[in-house]
Amino acid sequence: MTKDFSGDRIILSDLGFFGYHGVMPEEAVLGQRFFVDLVCGVDLGQAGRSDELEQSISYAEIYEVAKAAFEAQRFKLIEAVGQHIVDRLFEAFPGIRWIEVRVRKPSAPIAMVAGEAAIELHRHRDDR
Repeated sequence: MTKDFSGDRIILSDLGFFGYHGVMPEEAVLGQRFFVDLVCGVDLGQAGRSDELEQSISYAEIYEVAKAAFEAQRFKLIEAVGQHIVDRLFEAFPGIRWIEVRVRKPSAPIAMVAGEAAIELHRHRDDR
């Protein structure tokens, strides 16, 4: 069955973090920059009508949870980093129906002239 990722959403793009995630031993020592993009499916109808934050989810709080999840532990795979962020967001915010997360690693230790390595996860709350 195809999951529905439509509807209202809260978007946070280009969240920059410094971390020690990676398979290579030097990544655990030197660390590197990572960027995270989040799209959270949330019903924003009440917030749009009321203009009250209590009817929405604070993107500042989403950021804080994502940051804490990113920094909580060292992972070898950025897939695991992304999944950990998703899990923590679902735990913290019952109103989030689905999440798309992209974890980008612009300085991945591979011989690329430009660009970045990245993963993108699409998760629905009811798949947990």
